[in-house]
Amino acid sequence: MVIIGAGECGARAALALRGLSYNGPVTLIGAEPHLPYERPPLSKEAMVTDAPEVRPIASEAELAAKAITHLRPVSVASIGRTAKAVKLTDGRTLAYDRLLLAMGAEPRRLTMPGLGDRCVYLRTFNDALAIRGHLKSKSRIAIIGGGFIGLELAAAARKLGAEAVVVEAQPRILMRGVPAGIAAVIHAAHEANGAEIVCNAGIAAIHDDGGKVRLTLSDSRMIDADLVVIGIGAVPSTRLAKEAGLDIENGVAVDETLRTSDPDIFAAGDCCSFPLPVYDGRRVRLEAWRNAQEQGALAARNMLGASEAVSSVPWFWSDQYDLTLQIAGLSGEAETVVRRDLGAGAFILFHLARDGRLVAASGIGPGNAVARDIRLAEMLIAGRATPAQADLASPDVKLKALLGR
Repeated sequence: MVIIGAGECGARAALALRGLSYNGPVTLIGAEPHLPYERPPLSKEAMVTDAPEVRPIASEAELAAKAITHLRPVSVASIGRTAKAVKLTDGRTLAYDRLLLAMGAEPRRLTMPGLGDRCVYLRTFNDALAIRGHLKSKSRIAIIGGGFIGLELAAAARKLGAEAVVVEAQPRILMRGVPAGIAAVIHAAHEANGAEIVCNAGIAAIHDDGGKVRLTLSDSRMIDADLVVIGIGAVPSTRLAKEAGLDIENGVAVDETLRTSDPDIFAAGDCCSFPLPVYDGRRVRLEAWRNAQEQGALAARNMLGASEAVSSVPWFWSDQYDLTLQIAGLSGEAETVVRRDLGAGAFILFHLARDGRLVAASGIGPGNAVARDIRLAEMLIAGRATPAQADLASPDVKLKALLGR
């Protein structure tokens, strides 16, 4: 078993293979020098810690005890499907019986003149270290993109006393997958904590002189910053799959068992798109920590012949200041929205399809205020439940009771 990509998905797959009593060789190939590590802390804890450290998924000793060979730092140059072997950039060749592609996604690049060393992206632990060095009192950070990563970085910058301005080209922040009502709460929290958010503003020009960066916006406004972080989304890593002749559709295209167009090659995590049964086979690609975990384990089972279909409900979360946002399901599938207030400023929006089926739930509140109800909503979504709107709106009706119906 050979796994390309030593991130969350690839590492979980390798560990799962051993947990399933597979005794053959398992090789995990990683381009970074670090052990497999958790990425969510990179835009959160790593930014507010004096000495950030990698949070490993498995230690060197654990990998060794499970006889998992972790090759690092090295990349795969090509996949030979006929020979069933991968060629590494250091010249080595590894044969495989089953191959898992878990390469993740890469930051979407901003293509315009004027970018310099002070215009950076956040993807790796080393990226996080470089950004962390600029987050200090009296420094000014500009973030291009009002998505989760950009907003989490802005929150971290404010906690450390740095000025932060977020520039978003869309009419509001969090346009992708987050309801407007919840995005408005996040927007207000940033303003209350001293971060500036500018929406409806594209980038007309960038000038990095090596000491400062000047952004010229589409409305001619100018923003000067010590560092610019570009967070305009991610693109799936598909080069190897494409060059190997595998089907590509918004990522490496896989079936419901995560198998690619080659029966001996699987793909999982951020790099692949797959049909989601709970949404009647709609093909999706998810950039989410839990999805990477779950698909890594599922891929391991199916590489060993289980033929299990994807069954999970998408789930996302973000921590900003004292607020936690959680979303279960895909709110874009909804026709109707029902709100339930939970007190202390926390609330959940339930998203219903035309036929009354619950397809998503979006919640926000301090700490873990919405966590339990979002988990119960997730179970209702998985069960294709059609709860009454009045029951969803009333905090007196327990969601757990709706599961029994």
